[in-house]
This record gives sequence, C-alpha cells and structure tokens, in this order.
Amino acid sequence: MSFSPITGQAETTIHTPVEGLDEGSFKLPTFDGTINAYYARPKNQANAPVVLVIQEIFGLHEHIRDVCRRFANEGYFAVSAELYQRQGDPNAYSAIPDLVANIVSKVSDEQVLADLDACAKWAGERGGDASRLGVTGFCWGGRLTWMYMEHNPAAKAGVAWYGKLATGHGPLQKRNPVDVAQTLKGPVLGLYGGQDASIPLDDVRRMEAELAKGNEAARASRIVVYPDSGHAFYADYRPSYREADARDGWAKALEWFKTYV
Repeated sequence: MSFSPITGQAETTIHTPVEGLDEGSFKLPTFDGTINAYYARPKNQANAPVVLVIQEIFGLHEHIRDVCRRFANEGYFAVSAELYQRQGDPNAYSAIPDLVANIVSKVSDEQVLADLDACAKWAGERGGDASRLGVTGFCWGGRLTWMYMEHNPAAKAGVAWYGKLATGHGPLQKRNPVDVAQTLKGPVLGLYGGQDASIPLDDVRRMEAELAKGNEAARASRIVVYPDSGHAFYADYRPSYREADARDGWAKALEWFKTYV
C-alpha cells in the first residue's frame, strides 16, 4: 500500500479485489512518447464499454486505480493515466499549494485532452468498445470531465465529481466548464458538496443556468448537490469521505452510464 505525503494517510481504505479482472499498469503511447497508465476490465468479456477515469489533483494513486477496478467489476473497461508525468511527480510534494504551483499549473488542458484521447484509442485497440465511451473524474479530474465532454464527439456521457466550474488551476487553462456548458457532446452528471469551500454554490447555479441555455446534451445534464458534504466526499482514504453520499453518488454514476453509454 502506498502513502500520500499530502493527506498523511494510506492511499485507499476500500480495496476492490482483482479476481475476475484483467488489470495492471502499462505505458500509454501519446503524442510525444509514453506516460504511465493503469487499466482494469472484466475477464472474458468482449466489447466492454470504455470509461476514462481522470485522477484527482494528487495524480494516479491507489484510490484512482481502485476506482478503475470498481468500474471493471460493473462491466466496464476502465483506463486512467498519469496526466502530470511530463511536469513532475505529485508525490514529491507535501503541501497542496506547492503541488499546484510547481506541477498542476503547468499542465494544459490541451495536453490532458490529447492524453485522454490516447486512453480511449488504447482501450479500443484492446477489445474495449470505444464507441460506448464514458468519462469520470474527481476534483481536478472533475473539471476535466466537463472539458472532455465538450472536446470529444465520441464521448457519450460524463460524471464529474466536485470539479471546479468557473476557475482552473493556472494561466494555461483558458476556458472552464461554464464556458463550454452549452456545447457539450454528451450529457454530464455533476456531483457536488454543499459545504465545498473551493466550489461556491453560486458557481453551481451559474453552471446550471448555462446548461439550461445549451444544446440537447447540455439540457440533459444534471447537477446533484449533497448539502452536508464538502469537497472530496467520495475519497474514502481522506477525512472528507462521507459514506452515505459517496454510495449514493456511485449508484447515480452507474445509472447515468447505464442510461447513456
């Protein structure tokens, strides 16, 4: 089990078994070389729909790998990549402001979107059904879920967990979810905490207003706010975890993908 220098905790509480799964780390070919990645899929199941799992701000750690296994147990070919690898190692930082300043702020949306495209291609070349493509992400990855659903016409649906809506993490991010809400390529379910100090409810209401003015996919999108939860309520390895809301959000995410992917 790995250890997070930022949270000070072991990097997962819930351990999803690997029995019945194909899973493991691999080198993902991208536009400028390879980056580290992880996949999990059900054994002996052809044409499983593909779900891209976008990391938290802390990178591709054990909790995110476990989320991939959770999706694989539900019948999905899940893929996640180390999206900061060109900029540095998030495990080298013990404070979030330093991590943001030295790594996260230097990661462009264009780089991330290209790497996610590479994940989808990789899964499709290995038996996944990339024509049934979903995307989900947490925290930093929640924001990118919205952005990817505007980027890729092949993406059928997204589930964004407490991702920023009106701001990014640095000057390389020129647009934000509120700027692309009206032109989504597929519907997004947003899962947010009412006590999240980093994402004001005013931003949530603004996003809902933009979605209501948008295309069919935008109008089909939905945001759920859990009044008593703060940020990262799904992260079972952190004090922010709220089991009841995490379970409800997971059930809603699975139903969303069942409906649209």
